[in-house]
Amino acid sequence: MMMFLFLPLQGAIRIFMGIVVLTMKASVIEMFLIFLVTGIHSNKEITKKIKRPKITVPQINCDVKAGKIINPEFMAKCPAGCQDPKYHVYGTDVYASYSSVCGAAVHSGVLDNSGGKILVRKVAGQPGYKGSYSNGVQSLSLPRWRESFIVSEGKPKKGVTYPSALTYSSSKSPAAKAGKCSRETTKAYQKPSVPGTATRPVTLTQTPMTTAAKASHTTLPKASLSVAFTTSSPRPQPTGHEPREMDLWSATTYTSSQNSSSANPDTSYACKSPKVLLLFPGFVPKEELSTQPLEPVSQGDPSCRVDLSFVIDGSSSIGKRRFRIQKQFLVDIAQALDIGPAGPLMGVVQYGDNPATQFNLKTHMNSRDVKAAIEKMTPRGGLSNVGRALSFVTKNFFSKASGNRGGAPNVAVVMVDGWPTDKVEEASRLARESGINIFFITIESAIEKEKQYVTEPNFANKAVCRTNGFYSLNVQSWFSLHKTLQPLVKRVCDSNRLACSKTCFNSADIGFVIDGSSSVGTSNFRTLLQFVANVSKEFEISDTDTRIGAVQYTYEQRLEFGFDQYSSKPDILNAIKRVGYWSGGTSTGAAINYALEQLFKKSKPNKRKLMVLITDGRSYDDVRIPAMAAHQKGVITYAIGVAWAAQDELEVIATHPARDHSFFVDEFDNLYKSVPRIIQNICTEFNSQPRN
Repeated sequence: MMMFLFLPLQGAIRIFMGIVVLTMKASVIEMFLIFLVTGIHSNKEITKKIKRPKITVPQINCDVKAGKIINPEFMAKCPAGCQDPKYHVYGTDVYASYSSVCGAAVHSGVLDNSGGKILVRKVAGQPGYKGSYSNGVQSLSLPRWRESFIVSEGKPKKGVTYPSALTYSSSKSPAAKAGKCSRETTKAYQKPSVPGTATRPVTLTQTPMTTAAKASHTTLPKASLSVAFTTSSPRPQPTGHEPREMDLWSATTYTSSQNSSSANPDTSYACKSPKVLLLFPGFVPKEELSTQPLEPVSQGDPSCRVDLSFVIDGSSSIGKRRFRIQKQFLVDIAQALDIGPAGPLMGVVQYGDNPATQFNLKTHMNSRDVKAAIEKMTPRGGLSNVGRALSFVTKNFFSKASGNRGGAPNVAVVMVDGWPTDKVEEASRLARESGINIFFITIESAIEKEKQYVTEPNFANKAVCRTNGFYSLNVQSWFSLHKTLQPLVKRVCDSNRLACSKTCFNSADIGFVIDGSSSVGTSNFRTLLQFVANVSKEFEISDTDTRIGAVQYTYEQRLEFGFDQYSSKPDILNAIKRVGYWSGGTSTGAAINYALEQLFKKSKPNKRKLMVLITDGRSYDDVRIPAMAAHQKGVITYAIGVAWAAQDELEVIATHPARDHSFFVDEFDNLYKSVPRIIQNICTEFNSQPRN
């Protein structure tokens, strides 16, 4: 019986033990799987850390220039506010290394004024850098510079490692400025005494060593250089310490062969590897010369070569706040224009009761100096006498003594708060006839109920150079004045559209047709040539301004000189003196045809064609058909008759109306009297052209 009970119990134990073993195996397997998964996960985390190292992007300030940073390619983080014009930028797309790095990034559109990360790559220097206005930054022009750089978005390239700290060419790096090496490390150095000579102190300056401080060295006599460091108490130099061989003209640094902090406990520094600058009396290290260049001065934008006067409102009505806005507008204009002797020049006239020049065209030759002068201006007060100001500008501002360059267009930009208190029409007409291109900026013009107080309705159209909208800008509020900056800059620089630069004195081809017949005689012919010279003197003569040509005729005709032969007033006057008297008959009709073919056929398309014909008798041939041909070809003909000249022929030859284009004198000696009237009629006709 007991036997039978034992057998089932033994089986149950075996079954239990089997279950236990199976459970243990499952636990082991489970633990193994856990370890395996954990290991794989940890391995992935390690791999992630290896694959994605954290990039440290160094911070730079807005005023840091690319030339101060030695690294050929680097990433940097710019702060906000680098759009400020005080951070100068030179060039467009490719920038001179004298530029603010962050300013160039804003100009190029890589950053906005809020800052951010950028990638900078150094490239070769350029023969010239063109200035431009972009993204709120005016870059300046520069003739050439030794090094350039390009700015792009702050995205690192694959496989490229960028420095986490930038290396600066100057010992005064941002780290040093921040006080990281604040301990004073200047020590005294003396050359050893030589009998019969005085001992001269020389300064040793220790500053943080940069990675770029490498230079070639030239051996100096070691016997004459024995270095001794001194602090508060003189301390001998550590044994075995010798200065490295030095070149006074290139390398100015050497490093001790031992660790200074270990050799001299009293001279331990927060910055490792100090360098020593050996400065002899009167010696300037080359490093300082190369890394601290004089600021390049822009020569100005040659594509905008204009002489510009801003006629600004300083009346009592404007108030201090709006006067400040007006000044800031002028500052922004000066920055955008890139002032310089090869480009635009700018002066300011302020008006109130009376006008006064704040500074003229030759006072300041760059945008920075113009800005400083504008910031010093204060309002004059009084009425808004714009007409008086325009008369002042015409008589005084655009003179040679005030810096007028002659070849550059004259532009006057008049700024008016509301409306003028005097009349501007007559003063503006005289200004236009003097070749001044008048622009009007009217801010907060009269509303309907205020128009009854306006002295001269439609004053802007009566003043501007042309009434086609190009010369007028209306601004609703002083606070939106800045919106006119770019349109105004574009217009004043568009020399092809500055129509008032063309005056009656500088825009014509004048051909003299001179009677050399026998009835004139040698003496009277010289008087006739003097008349030709007197008329020619009144014009501005050059290959781009007024040009002079001459034909002499009898029965035959000959070209004395063409329009393109002489390009200065002295040359023209000398050429007139050399014309020889021919003598013969009088074929005036044939002479007109000859002049049309030999002179005016070669006239420039943009020139007014003026023929001045002088004769002392009736023509042997018909003058009607030749005269009609001249009129049809756009040649304005002035007929001057002397003595026996036929009045009816003069009126046929002259352009309509004949009373303005034909003149008669009874003898050659009175020819000079007609010169002022001829000049006046030429200019009156020119200035009467439509202004639209």
